Amino acid sequence: MSHSRVGGETDIDTPKAHRVEMKLEVVVIPVSDVDRAKRFYGGLGWRLDAEYASDDGYMRRIHFTPPGSGCSILFGKNVTSAAPGSAQGLYLIVPDVDAARKDLLSRGVNISEVFHDADGVYPGPDEPYLFGRIRVGGLDPARSSYRSFASFNDPDGNGWLLQEVTQRKAGRVDTDVATFTSSKDLAAALRRARAAHGEHEKRIGGQRDENWPDWYAEYLLCEQTGKELPL
Repeated sequence: MSHSRVGGETDIDTPKAHRVEMKLEVVVIPVSDVDRAKRFYGGLGWRLDAEYASDDGYMRRIHFTPPGSGCSILFGKNVTSAAPGSAQGLYLIVPDVDAARKDLLSRGVNISEVFHDADGVYPGPDEPYLFGRIRVGGLDPARSSYRSFASFNDPDGNGWLLQEVTQRKAGRVDTDVATFTSSKDLAAALRRARAAHGEHEKRIGGQRDENWPDWYAEYLLCEQTGKELPL
């Protein structure tokens, strides 16, 4: 069992043995107009995985998956008793919140400016950023992982939050595999590695590090898997 503490958070016990694998696969989004929701989420560039309607017209289900996500959304007719628009604080993790926001703007989405929290504390799952936190315009000054955001709603008012995550906290990743969903994401990670490697070369006396490919590779893996970054 491991114990981890992040910022002002309490210690978390994470059992490592004898676990039954459970993968969050689908989140249900309550909507009032199925066709309107389909146009909206399709317009975000999300993948349409399935659409099903019962022969009697009683039920209709639509699945979409955001790019690079292991979890899909489900909405439709008679799939939930929740009120349309009641899904709030839905997090979309992105490697570059500025780039993600610009992409959504280009798709006609009414999205907030990028913001961070005044006290530097990022929201937890029980404290969505949409409710009561003090927003300060712009990126987190240190560009720290988990601390820069932008928000938008779907046509029913279901609330989504972009959260920039470039380096995972220790204990929050179960795999040692790094994945990149696009060439832009990989390029951004390489730029971060380049900047960090420049500091590394300063620490070793300003000499050129001939083993920079190995250093970059270690940096990229550590950044995504929550391990300590190389110096």
